[in-house]
Amino acid sequence: MNDANPLTPFALAARPVLICFSHLRWDFVCQRPQHLMSRFAESHRLFFWEEAIPTDHHLPYLEFHAFPGTAVQAIRPRVPAAWAPEDQARALTQLLDQMMGVAGIHRPVLWFYTPMMWPIAAHVEAAVVVYDCMDELSAFRFAPPDLAANETALMAAADVVFTGGHSIYEAKAGRHANIHPFPSSVDTTHFARARSAGQEPADQAGLPGPRLGYYGVIDERLDLSLVAALAAAHPDWSVVMIGPLAKIGPEDLPRAPNLHWLGQRGYDQLPAYLSGWDVALMPFAMNQATRFISPTKTPEYLAGGVQVVSTPVRDVVRHYGDLASVRIAADAEGFVRACEEALAAKGRPGWRDQADRLLADLSWDNTFRQMRTLLDAAAARRRHGPQVVISLSAPRIRRGVRKYDVTICGAGFAGSVLARQFAEVSGKRVLLADRRDHVAGNAFDCLDAAGILIHRYGPHIFHTNSDDVFDWLGRFTEWRPYEHRVLARVGDKSVPMPINRDTLNALYDLDMRSEAEAQAFLARQAQPMDKIRTSRDVVVNAIGTDLYETFFQGYTRKQWGLDPSQLDKSVTARVPTRTNTDDRYFTDKHQAMPREGYTRMFERMLDHPGIDLALGTDFHDLEPSDRGALTVYTGPIDAYFGHRFGTLPYRSLQFVHETLDQARFQPVGVVNFPSEDVPYTRITEYKHLTGQRHAKTSISYEYPSAEGDPYYPIPRPENHELFRRYDALAAAEPNVIFAGRLGSYRYYNMDQVVGQALAIHRRLTTRQAGTAAMAPLA
Repeated sequence: MNDANPLTPFALAARPVLICFSHLRWDFVCQRPQHLMSRFAESHRLFFWEEAIPTDHHLPYLEFHAFPGTAVQAIRPRVPAAWAPEDQARALTQLLDQMMGVAGIHRPVLWFYTPMMWPIAAHVEAAVVVYDCMDELSAFRFAPPDLAANETALMAAADVVFTGGHSIYEAKAGRHANIHPFPSSVDTTHFARARSAGQEPADQAGLPGPRLGYYGVIDERLDLSLVAALAAAHPDWSVVMIGPLAKIGPEDLPRAPNLHWLGQRGYDQLPAYLSGWDVALMPFAMNQATRFISPTKTPEYLAGGVQVVSTPVRDVVRHYGDLASVRIAADAEGFVRACEEALAAKGRPGWRDQADRLLADLSWDNTFRQMRTLLDAAAARRRHGPQVVISLSAPRIRRGVRKYDVTICGAGFAGSVLARQFAEVSGKRVLLADRRDHVAGNAFDCLDAAGILIHRYGPHIFHTNSDDVFDWLGRFTEWRPYEHRVLARVGDKSVPMPINRDTLNALYDLDMRSEAEAQAFLARQAQPMDKIRTSRDVVVNAIGTDLYETFFQGYTRKQWGLDPSQLDKSVTARVPTRTNTDDRYFTDKHQAMPREGYTRMFERMLDHPGIDLALGTDFHDLEPSDRGALTVYTGPIDAYFGHRFGTLPYRSLQFVHETLDQARFQPVGVVNFPSEDVPYTRITEYKHLTGQRHAKTSISYEYPSAEGDPYYPIPRPENHELFRRYDALAAAEPNVIFAGRLGSYRYYNMDQVVGQALAIHRRLTTRQAGTAAMAPLA
């Protein structure tokens, strides 16, 4: 970045404007806002609006601060200390308007690091609103009581949301449709200076070695008792603590002859201090304030070539816990022992190599470019109208760093359940790959442009009679009771489906009031058959030709592209006919929906340090080094073998999603259209399924198709014979497991897939009982 900007005043005025609202001052410590805003200042007029400072002056005013080496203007509002909080808030809004008027600012980018500043800027017509949630500020000491409410309002207004790490992303992912995690990056070149021998700062050069150091803000997030214990355990070590105090005072700091509190140092000075350390420390307390942090110093220490000892901060364990240069310890005794081990390992060759590979693409420049792309896309949506925005970023593959035990193809139910079991129960390192850019497979749900939760790949209604399956999934979601009801549109009537007594009464203008009457009626309709071979035979045998043609013939032809007489009997055997008035589509013991949606349930399921995700990545494109000793394949079994014997036939679906400016569209979640005169098979209204309240409603039309992603294996004898040939190939692959609907070429409900996955893992662990490891697994 250039220190001087050659643009003329006219050119500067013509540039887009970005106003950054930050709880951190520009010249406090160099953190995420400074790294990113310095880069945005190369293309934007950059105003860095800081927290207000009380003044004894009788009127509010603004201070403009310029700093060498950057085009950023730091704005420091001053408000009369004697004014009431509501008067100060009004004054800040007026000062913002005043600044925009004087500077000629129109439709700026509004970028927030704190929700507390949203009320003063909420009225501004913005080109785009960004919330960069780098920390969970509500968990910090002295957090304002109205912070949560302001964050809710900011989330609702934001066009795009960034988070400072994956843990905080997972906590907030369900609150915004366009949210992306960006963990701490690093200026590798800057901190690599610590690897070269140079002149150490005078206040450190005279300290005896070994030296163990920390730099950063010193506040309630540090475990000061741990620092004291470290110094006490080894009086011969020098413990160097660099950084400003925040929300604590000098009297709160532990003291010892070998414990050195050097105060704040500039960003440019940090590599020089780091060069003199034998071990870099991250002695964070495990409390609410550190639950979601992704410390910037982890990659900075590693870039400086120094070994790191940290307490078990979640994102540190997730991203760096597998490195030979990083040690994790949960208590004072373990922390001291980890420091001893780090000192002993310092002279061994090769321990920096893993970290260097990991840091290769972890730069602020890369983060800036990705954020800039998302910012431009959000601005374009503002200009050209809304559209559905869906993205789930995930931890990248740690190539060359982590050796995987299990590699799984497919992040749907089968793959995700097995990933969790292998990681949690068996202690395996798992890589889960999916060619889509999200988890949850076809059960994926998301907010559409109106903020309504929809199922992108059609309705998924959970039901099961298995307590084990229901309870296992219940670890990752709170269940919302839901009993699914379906109507079938026949002429001008909407009647319950499956067929029950009310259906028959409405269709034939009858008044049957008992099950016996309905049973007798259906017996008169039935046309018994000697042999039942096809789907048509099943229905006609039970309820006759008239009901078959009314409800099953046209629907089945649309759904499968084949007449029911060409399909296996299992297709229609799944749909019951009732003689009572029970209008529930399912009668299982457990009928419910994940309260926060399927995607959130999957995110929690896959939130384990032993699981890495490779989303938007085709399993077949993975490098050999990413393959574990065991493979779980949940994609189409014929695709695994390169369609050696030909392609197994599948039926696909296409969906047309619409949002309507009305609160309710239809009386139940799904309405079927059996007639072949209507091209789609059903309409789903998602608010019935989710229980969401909204002034608008979103629906989808479902069109069966011969082209597209595989949904349903087509049950015909010749298809089963082709599958058996592939199944024979699968049997010859001792370290590959084929699972799920596509891997088994069988129509499974969601609970059946979960049950299958749990059973597979139990079988493997039982087979390996008594051994120290599960690999290789047959």
